[in-house]
Amino acid sequence: MLHYNQLQKRPKDFLAMTGLQLDEFRKLLVAFEATYLQHYPHALTLNGKARQRRIGGGVKGILQSGADKLLFILVYQKTHPLQTAHA
Repeated sequence: MLHYNQLQKRPKDFLAMTGLQLDEFRKLLVAFEATYLQHYPHALTLNGKARQRRIGGGVKGILQSGADKLLFILVYQKTHPLQTAHA
């Protein structure tokens, strides 16, 4: 699995995978993390209800950092065209 910490060391591969330079990605990351926390606050569940337990219980996600989440989204959008493009 690709991780931001690994891919940022290879700028040419980073550009090929995401379509962005590292400095462009970092600028986008600031806005992405702020928006992500706004839509998915730590104090609420995915349904928008108050948590009954503290954060940290349950299964740990593979994409822990905001940089890894954004990287996954960008790579997916760039490398997986719509089905209509295949037709």
